[in-house]
Amino acid sequence: MSQEENQLPDLTEVRKEIDAIDQQLQQLINQRAQCAQKVAQVKLAQEGESAHFYRPEREAQVLRAIMERNEGPLSNEEIARLFREVMSACLALERPVKVAYLGPEGTFTQQAAIKHFGHSAISVPMAAIDEVFREVEAGSVDYGVVPIENSTEGVISHTLDSFMDSGLQISGEVVLRIHQHLLVGENTRPDKISTIYSHASSLAQCRKWLDAHYPGIERVPMPSNAEAARKVKTEWHSAAIAGDMAAELYQLKRLAENIEDTPDNSTRFLIIGRQKVPASGDDKTSLMVSMRNQPGALHQILEPFNRHNIDMTRIESRPSRSGAWNYVFFIDFSGHVEDSGVQPVLKEIGDQAADMKVLGSYPKGVL
Repeated sequence: MSQEENQLPDLTEVRKEIDAIDQQLQQLINQRAQCAQKVAQVKLAQEGESAHFYRPEREAQVLRAIMERNEGPLSNEEIARLFREVMSACLALERPVKVAYLGPEGTFTQQAAIKHFGHSAISVPMAAIDEVFREVEAGSVDYGVVPIENSTEGVISHTLDSFMDSGLQISGEVVLRIHQHLLVGENTRPDKISTIYSHASSLAQCRKWLDAHYPGIERVPMPSNAEAARKVKTEWHSAAIAGDMAAELYQLKRLAENIEDTPDNSTRFLIIGRQKVPASGDDKTSLMVSMRNQPGALHQILEPFNRHNIDMTRIESRPSRSGAWNYVFFIDFSGHVEDSGVQPVLKEIGDQAADMKVLGSYPKGVL
């Protein structure tokens, strides 16, 4: 036996150490769950059935602290994902969070919902974005998850338009790395594909790859890429572009993986709810501003942000429903409405705007 082999730890002893650590972890996780039950008792006693058990700002603070004190070898994101699931399971002991998302099962939106709320949340698929808004407004679910923008294709107009008529608050955000795959069912031979189905945004995200590999094949937009995957499961001579969840859920074969044209293709999703979210210490605010149709209107919006040194992270415009050639601006910026540096900016814009609505202040995405 070599000297190097003599220095290796004994495998049996290492496994005993792992078993002992697992036992400690199990005991500590159950202790945490018992604390969660105590929290539920206090909230129910103080607030009754209207008690809010899920606190976005509190969960963001906990996850940030976990990542800050992480010493490895697991990465910050991996350790935070583990605790995300522990927190999700503990919250479910208090009261499971019910979340609506753009369905059917297997969409990237469901994947974003799970990433944000964990697997212990109850997820409810909806057929359209406006239905997600209606379910949250009606109180049938606690929160909704909707896509807002893709790094390749830009803003999701339907989501912005839904905010015009909604009184809901944005309570969080989650960014999901999007990997697209070409999927087929067991009835389809790769050389016989005549139709490719997917959501219009997914087809656009893979346009160059499709032009290079399937230039003469019909591309058919679907309500979602999960719906496309479900369709091709039993259909002949067709393929779908969808992600990992859809491939596994509908048991489809991957003909090609990661076919998105842009390597860092990502989609940002918003969490919508009925309650305002207190400051977490690292927040973002979203506004909807209607300006009067006059010269310099856009400058009147931008200038206060610059003068007060507030970081604007996004601005989009949509046609206003109040009249031709009027526009509504959707703005994201760093900070919370309760911050002293933000309040003068909001006052100045509000004084000049025809209408201004704060869509929500919420923790910046942690995971």
